[in-house]
Amino acid sequence: MKNNSSLTPFYFHFTLFSDYGAFRYLFFFLCLLLYMFIISANVLIIVTVCLEKSLHQPMYIFISSLCINSLYGSAGFFPRFLMDLLSDTHLISRPSCFIQIYVIYTYASYELTLLSAMAYDRYVAICHPLHYHHKMSFRMVRDLLMFAWIYPVFTLSLIVYLSSSLPLCGNKIHRIFCSNWSVVQLSCGDITVNSIVGRVVTITTIFIPLSFVLYSYLRILILCRRSSSEFRGKALQTCLPHIVSFVNYCISVFCEISLSRYKSDEINAFVIVVLSLEFLVIPPINNPVVYGLNLPQIRKNIAKHLRTLKIGGAA
Repeated sequence: MKNNSSLTPFYFHFTLFSDYGAFRYLFFFLCLLLYMFIISANVLIIVTVCLEKSLHQPMYIFISSLCINSLYGSAGFFPRFLMDLLSDTHLISRPSCFIQIYVIYTYASYELTLLSAMAYDRYVAICHPLHYHHKMSFRMVRDLLMFAWIYPVFTLSLIVYLSSSLPLCGNKIHRIFCSNWSVVQLSCGDITVNSIVGRVVTITTIFIPLSFVLYSYLRILILCRRSSSEFRGKALQTCLPHIVSFVNYCISVFCEISLSRYKSDEINAFVIVVLSLEFLVIPPINNPVVYGLNLPQIRKNIAKHLRTLKIGGAA
């Protein structure tokens, strides 16, 4: 009987990267610009919320948390992706692969738990405005953020531990980043436990938060139907950025789950690349753009700080 360690490769090989010749430098430059934009836009929102005392409110604290998560998820993908665009070999070590899996999957889970906390905040603000400051106290915001950040750590740690313990009989990953199911499919051992735990974690970290967000907005819609047109307009204005982020992320999660359910070597490589980039690129761009451009309080303070920097630079 073979030893498990002899069956387990130390490196994984990304098979989707091709030799694009001189075009790879163009792809690298465009992706680097995109990454720089993601960093700049999200940092701008975070700094604005931190510096402006009038923005030290639950909704803006949650928005800055979303931006922090965007930076976290992007850091788990872009540096390695940019390196692979310029590299002739596309190998990633086993420890680095599982670290990337952990970062990308916790990023995805954080996004959903944070959107759930924001949905609760909007529900209280619209349906219980007289009790808003009592229900959304600093302690409640702190507890929601702690749960949003800590819960995925334990669930995803279990997923990564189970996957890293599997004996593997191959090392080819038909993706542009390490994904958990792609690694599990390389196993030559029993993956029943991984499959069951994966489904449980998917339900608790994806579908339960999504259900909670949908329930919150159902209650908001019921209240808006009974209210005046002016009230509906204000409710839509305050909820629209969150709805856009929520719908966008639902599409991203659906694409990633659909991609992981099929054998990746049977799917067109271009489709895999587009869906993978949509999952990891669109939300980090969407969050600062939607909240920075649509919420007048943030937009006004960003403009104020930029004018201050411009005046200071001119002086």
